[in-house]
Amino acid sequence: MTSEQFKNLFDLYFDDIRRYLYYRCGDKVVSTDLAQDTFMRIWEKQLDVRPGKDTGLLYKIAGDLFVSHNRREILRQKAPEKIQFEGIESSPEEEMQFRELQGKYEKALMKLPEEQRVTFLMSRNEEYTYQEIATRLSVSIKTVEKRVSGALARLRKELKT
Repeated sequence: MTSEQFKNLFDLYFDDIRRYLYYRCGDKVVSTDLAQDTFMRIWEKQLDVRPGKDTGLLYKIAGDLFVSHNRREILRQKAPEKIQFEGIESSPEEEMQFRELQGKYEKALMKLPEEQRVTFLMSRNEEYTYQEIATRLSVSIKTVEKRVSGALARLRKELKT
Protein backbone atom coordinates (compact mmCIF):
# COMPACT_ATOMS: atom_id res chain seq x y z
CA MET A 1 0.00 0.00 0.00
CA THR A 2 1.47 3.33 -1.01
CA SER A 3 1.38 6.35 1.27
CA GLU A 4 -1.12 8.02 -1.08
CA GLN A 5 -3.46 5.01 -0.92
CA PHE A 6 -3.12 4.94 2.85
CA LYS A 7 -3.87 8.66 3.12
CA ASN A 8 -7.01 8.22 0.99
CA LEU A 9 -8.13 5.26 3.12
CA PHE A 10 -7.48 7.23 6.31
CA ASP A 11 -9.35 10.30 5.07
CA LEU A 12 -12.27 8.19 3.91
CA TYR A 13 -12.80 6.02 7.01
CA PHE A 14 -11.16 7.58 10.05
CA ASP A 15 -14.25 9.46 11.27
CA ASP A 16 -16.48 6.40 10.78
CA ILE A 17 -14.10 4.15 12.71
CA ARG A 18 -13.76 6.72 15.48
CA ARG A 19 -17.57 7.03 15.78
CA TYR A 20 -17.94 3.24 15.84
CA LEU A 21 -15.42 3.03 18.68
CA TYR A 22 -17.04 5.95 20.46
CA TYR A 23 -20.37 4.09 20.46
CA ARG A 24 -18.66 1.13 22.04
CA CYS A 25 -16.72 2.94 24.77
CA GLY A 26 -18.35 6.36 25.24
CA ASP A 27 -14.98 8.13 25.50
CA LYS A 28 -13.84 10.50 22.74
CA VAL A 29 -10.15 10.32 23.65
CA VAL A 30 -10.07 6.52 23.79
CA SER A 31 -12.05 6.20 20.55
CA THR A 32 -9.69 8.59 18.75
CA ASP A 33 -6.62 6.76 20.06
CA LEU A 34 -8.00 3.36 19.07
CA ALA A 35 -9.01 4.63 15.63
CA GLN A 36 -5.45 5.89 15.12
CA ASP A 37 -4.10 2.55 16.33
CA THR A 38 -6.35 0.80 13.79
CA PHE A 39 -4.79 2.72 10.94
CA MET A 40 -1.28 2.34 12.39
CA ARG A 41 -1.77 -1.42 12.41
CA ILE A 42 -2.84 -1.34 8.75
CA TRP A 43 0.19 0.76 7.84
CA GLU A 44 2.67 -1.30 9.87
CA LYS A 45 1.45 -4.60 8.49
CA GLN A 46 1.09 -3.14 5.00
CA LEU A 47 -2.39 -4.63 4.67
CA ASP A 48 -3.99 -4.15 1.27
CA VAL A 49 -7.34 -2.63 2.25
CA ARG A 50 -9.47 -1.55 -0.67
CA PRO A 51 -12.02 1.18 0.04
CA GLY A 52 -15.55 -0.09 -0.36
CA LYS A 53 -14.57 -3.76 -0.42
CA ASP A 54 -12.58 -4.38 2.76
CA THR A 55 -14.25 -1.96 5.17
CA GLY A 56 -15.31 -4.88 7.37
CA LEU A 57 -11.62 -5.51 8.06
CA LEU A 58 -11.24 -1.96 9.39
CA TYR A 59 -14.13 -2.48 11.78
CA LYS A 60 -12.82 -5.90 12.81
CA ILE A 61 -9.38 -4.49 13.65
CA ALA A 62 -10.94 -1.58 15.51
CA GLY A 63 -13.21 -3.92 17.46
CA ASP A 64 -10.32 -6.20 18.39
CA LEU A 65 -8.26 -3.23 19.57
CA PHE A 66 -11.19 -2.07 21.67
CA VAL A 67 -11.51 -5.48 23.35
CA SER A 68 -7.76 -5.60 23.95
CA HIS A 69 -7.82 -2.12 25.42
CA ASN A 70 -10.61 -3.09 27.83
CA ARG A 71 -8.81 -6.23 28.91
CA ARG A 72 -5.55 -4.35 29.50
CA GLU A 73 -7.10 -1.49 31.38
CA ILE A 74 -9.83 -3.56 33.10
CA LEU A 75 -12.15 -0.59 32.88
CA ARG A 76 -15.85 -0.66 33.04
CA GLN A 77 -17.65 0.64 30.01
CA LYS A 78 -18.42 4.32 30.40
CA ALA A 79 -21.74 5.90 29.57
CA PRO A 80 -21.82 8.00 26.42
CA GLU A 81 -21.88 11.74 26.85
CA LYS A 82 -25.28 13.02 27.68
CA ILE A 83 -27.30 13.39 24.54
CA GLN A 84 -28.13 16.99 23.90
CA PHE A 85 -31.80 17.56 23.27
CA GLU A 86 -32.95 20.89 21.97
CA GLY A 87 -36.06 22.09 23.68
CA ILE A 88 -38.61 24.75 22.97
CA GLU A 89 -39.46 27.41 25.52
CA SER A 90 -41.13 25.52 28.33
CA SER A 91 -42.15 25.84 31.94
CA PRO A 92 -39.86 24.70 34.77
CA GLU A 93 -42.17 21.73 35.34
CA GLU A 94 -41.89 20.67 31.69
CA GLU A 95 -38.12 21.07 31.83
CA MET A 96 -37.94 18.88 34.92
CA GLN A 97 -40.10 16.21 33.23
CA PHE A 98 -37.91 16.43 30.14
CA ARG A 99 -34.71 15.97 32.16
CA GLU A 100 -36.25 12.96 33.91
CA LEU A 101 -37.22 11.42 30.58
CA GLN A 102 -33.77 12.17 29.17
CA GLY A 103 -32.16 10.46 32.18
CA LYS A 104 -34.43 7.43 31.78
CA TYR A 105 -33.55 7.23 28.09
CA GLU A 106 -29.80 7.34 28.77
CA LYS A 107 -30.09 4.68 31.49
CA ALA A 108 -32.23 2.50 29.23
CA LEU A 109 -29.71 2.95 26.42
CA MET A 110 -26.87 1.79 28.65
CA LYS A 111 -28.86 -1.31 29.69
CA LEU A 112 -28.96 -2.48 26.08
CA PRO A 113 -26.46 -5.15 25.07
CA GLU A 114 -23.47 -3.58 23.36
CA GLU A 115 -24.27 -4.93 19.90
CA GLN A 116 -27.83 -3.62 20.07
CA ARG A 117 -26.71 -0.21 21.37
CA VAL A 118 -24.03 0.23 18.70
CA THR A 119 -26.38 -0.84 15.92
CA PHE A 120 -29.24 1.32 17.25
CA LEU A 121 -27.03 4.42 17.56
CA MET A 122 -25.59 3.92 14.07
CA SER A 123 -29.14 3.68 12.75
CA ARG A 124 -30.69 6.55 14.68
CA ASN A 125 -27.87 9.01 15.39
CA GLU A 126 -25.75 8.54 12.28
CA GLU A 127 -28.71 7.69 10.06
CA TYR A 128 -26.91 4.82 8.35
CA THR A 129 -29.06 2.46 6.33
CA TYR A 130 -29.35 -1.13 7.48
CA GLN A 131 -27.18 -2.15 4.52
CA GLU A 132 -24.44 0.30 5.52
CA ILE A 133 -24.55 -0.89 9.12
CA ALA A 134 -24.43 -4.53 8.04
CA THR A 135 -21.38 -3.83 5.87
CA ARG A 136 -19.57 -1.84 8.55
CA LEU A 137 -20.20 -4.41 11.29
CA SER A 138 -19.75 -7.47 9.04
CA VAL A 139 -23.17 -8.89 9.87
CA SER A 140 -26.27 -9.66 7.82
CA ILE A 141 -29.06 -7.16 7.23
CA LYS A 142 -31.40 -9.48 9.15
CA THR A 143 -29.07 -9.24 12.15
CA VAL A 144 -29.17 -5.44 11.95
CA GLU A 145 -32.98 -5.51 11.72
CA LYS A 146 -33.20 -7.83 14.72
CA ARG A 147 -30.83 -5.70 16.81
CA VAL A 148 -32.64 -2.44 16.04
CA SER A 149 -36.10 -3.87 16.64
CA GLY A 150 -34.87 -5.49 19.86
CA ALA A 151 -33.39 -2.17 21.01
CA LEU A 152 -36.63 -0.34 20.24
CA ALA A 153 -38.67 -2.93 22.13
CA ARG A 154 -36.42 -2.70 25.18
CA LEU A 155 -36.41 1.10 25.10
CA ARG A 156 -40.22 1.22 24.84
CA LYS A 157 -40.51 -1.14 27.79
CA GLU A 158 -38.02 0.84 29.90
CA LEU A 159 -39.54 4.23 29.06
CA LYS A 160 -43.15 3.30 29.75
CA THR A 161 -44.45 5.71 32.33
